[in-house]
Amino acid sequence: MKKQLVAAALSLGLLGLALTAPANANDGWGGKKKIKHVLLISVDGMHALDVANYVKNNKGSALAELAGHGITYSNAQTPANSDSFPGLLALVTGGSPISHGLFYDVSYNRGIFDPTNTTCQGQPGNMQVFDESIDVYNSSNVSENVIDPTKLPHYINAQGKCALFFPHNAMQSNTIFEVIRAEGGRTAWADKHPAYDIVNGPSGKGVDDLFTPELTNAPGFDNTVSVVCTANNDELKVQAILNEIKGLTHDGSKKVGVPEVFGMNFQAVSVGQKLSIDNKAGGCTADTDPTINGQPGGYLDGSGAPTAVLSYGLNYVDGALARMIKGLKAAGIYDSTLFIVSAKHGQTPINPLKTNKPGHFADLVAALPGASTDPGALAIASANNCSTGPCGFVQDDDIALVWLGDQTKTAAAAAFLNSNANALFIDEVLAGEDMKLKFRDPLTDTRTPDILVRPTYGTIYTGSTLKNAEHGGFNYSDTNVGLIVSNPEFAAQVVKTPVVSSQVAATLLQALGIDPSGLEAVRKEGTEVLPFASERDGE
Repeated sequence: MKKQLVAAALSLGLLGLALTAPANANDGWGGKKKIKHVLLISVDGMHALDVANYVKNNKGSALAELAGHGITYSNAQTPANSDSFPGLLALVTGGSPISHGLFYDVSYNRGIFDPTNTTCQGQPGNMQVFDESIDVYNSSNVSENVIDPTKLPHYINAQGKCALFFPHNAMQSNTIFEVIRAEGGRTAWADKHPAYDIVNGPSGKGVDDLFTPELTNAPGFDNTVSVVCTANNDELKVQAILNEIKGLTHDGSKKVGVPEVFGMNFQAVSVGQKLSIDNKAGGCTADTDPTINGQPGGYLDGSGAPTAVLSYGLNYVDGALARMIKGLKAAGIYDSTLFIVSAKHGQTPINPLKTNKPGHFADLVAALPGASTDPGALAIASANNCSTGPCGFVQDDDIALVWLGDQTKTAAAAAFLNSNANALFIDEVLAGEDMKLKFRDPLTDTRTPDILVRPTYGTIYTGSTLKNAEHGGFNYSDTNVGLIVSNPEFAAQVVKTPVVSSQVAATLLQALGIDPSGLEAVRKEGTEVLPFASERDGE
């Protein structure tokens, strides 16, 4: 174990400064009590500001209790883009797309083949779709919470054979779950889609007990139309955690012992932030409270004051955390558990007055004067119109990622975007050398987009009326997430030093007495343990 801890703090997950905090990795954790378990919770969408406001206004809350004997990192950032995949993988790999290779749940990969190409013949390159659409669905259009292999792309594996490309096959760095299992520990995780098979890591075997109740049901009812129905889906995962605290499997069917590391994600806050109108079409029959049903979600203003819809999500999550704390205490393991609450991502914008939804990025490009003849604009249009095969892809939210079918047109495409920056609401275009400064080289890496567009703050590249906020980009409210590392023997502390969420992975391994360098991303990116976390209370 290292004799000193250096916390690398990255601006946008890329530029660093450091803080040295002496601590003993073996006996500092939790003071007198040894940490035996880590409960890791992602409250998707939760900003550091949400944590501060909630703790201030709810003194008896679970978040206040955790902060009252925990370290609150008020300047924590997600590395790189803040979509759900890279956001979660930061927490469980200790790295960014530089190491694990995933930018979005729906992206592009120049090294895979269409699901129908079962022999991997021809030129590789295809959309890499790892969302709710790859589930098995029953006759009622309800997910069976497993992946449908017929919907997966193919790739040429290490043995030179054409094989199915499962989400875990896309992982290029290992996870905390694999490291802990290799040390003889038990692992469990719960998340929103079966595609979260990614947490199994490259081995495909990292999580002993993976529970993925589908949230959105691609061809059927989508819980995210309502904060109430989203919370109801979250509750399935909460019950799994409560069972695991008792030493049971997630469904309560078998006694297996409390996992060394386990956790889940919440969606209620993220949905409460995004909804323009809660239950707009009335699809959630459980949502009947007129104070939230049909009311706007998100924030009241730029100070982060929540609407009633968002308050419902925040209060639900806090109540669930309180039940977890109660369960840990009842099981006699609260003192020996490191309780970490963070988020995969934030949400942009906080101030509702800043929301700008001009339409999808590629459509805006195509509508510009000269787009029908400019080589760069035509290259973007071709990528956007590609349905399958090696012809590129365009992904957008409050960011735009462009994989071109013809990479020789990258400079021309970037030049066209820069020359029309105002019309496209662009703040920054990353391409060429600028892209290589921050990510792998798109010309040699099969996953990295050729162009990354960061729009002006508040811009969401969509015409949808359903959501007034999104995530995935580099904006401060995308990347600045809540982070509390808590144990009953910790003294309350607020650390304002910049840190990154990828440091959570290194920290929780060290808490369990496992060398963080067992994580490939930690070694590759130089990720360090969070500052002050392992210091003894009172020393």
